[in-house]
Amino acid sequence: MSALSLAANLPVLALLLAAASASPFETDTLATSGGELKITLIGHGTLMFQFGGQVIHVDPVGRYADYTRLPKADLILVTHEHGDHLDKQAIERITKDGTLLVLTARCAEQLGRGVVMKNGDVRQCGGLKVEAVPAYNVVHQRSPGQPFHPRGVGNGYVITFADQRVYVAGDTENIPELADLTGIDMAFLPMNLPYTMTPEMVAQAVRVIKPRIVYPYHFGDTDTSRLVHLLKDAPHVEVRVRNMK
Repeated sequence: MSALSLAANLPVLALLLAAASASPFETDTLATSGGELKITLIGHGTLMFQFGGQVIHVDPVGRYADYTRLPKADLILVTHEHGDHLDKQAIERITKDGTLLVLTARCAEQLGRGVVMKNGDVRQCGGLKVEAVPAYNVVHQRSPGQPFHPRGVGNGYVITFADQRVYVAGDTENIPELADLTGIDMAFLPMNLPYTMTPEMVAQAVRVIKPRIVYPYHFGDTDTSRLVHLLKDAPHVEVRVRNMK
């Protein structure tokens, strides 16, 4: 290409490069009775949902995204107080007038604000039904009697988008309370050691919850193909593996 041709095409090239870099994250969509739900898979335990003109951020953390470049939040959900899930600066960057911040008691102690939901609470958040559900360890512990995530401290969340129920598990194992979850259409389940679940635990959780779609997330270096293999005889569920280390 001549220098003249290159110069003539620079605006086009700039637009193409800008478009390619505009969203470095994988996105999926889910059809609901209330329109499309857009799912942005940011990384680790960090997600963003867009539905009905609303933006919902889950566990926004600055190490996984530049939050000055992402949409402001109508609703922010924080599962627990660990630094890979709770980031005060990221929350501030996506907060606008009217943003609703929903979190746990320990998160509220650190931030000094927010609406606390405890396990079992149900709340309407901007027209969305949000349920706080248990998230904790039974097997994996820092030391005897000291689980990485104690019972009653952290939350998972079930968010209802029109006719679709989405379960974001937070940091948990395949705990007995999973049997209480009903009508789950999509589940985000953590799969890294020693903090959450093995692929075998996630597979067991899927067989209990029976979602139509499951995303392993927060999986670090865990071999996600192991989960796909474990669920090969479960045709009712689609396993979607995305870049969620």
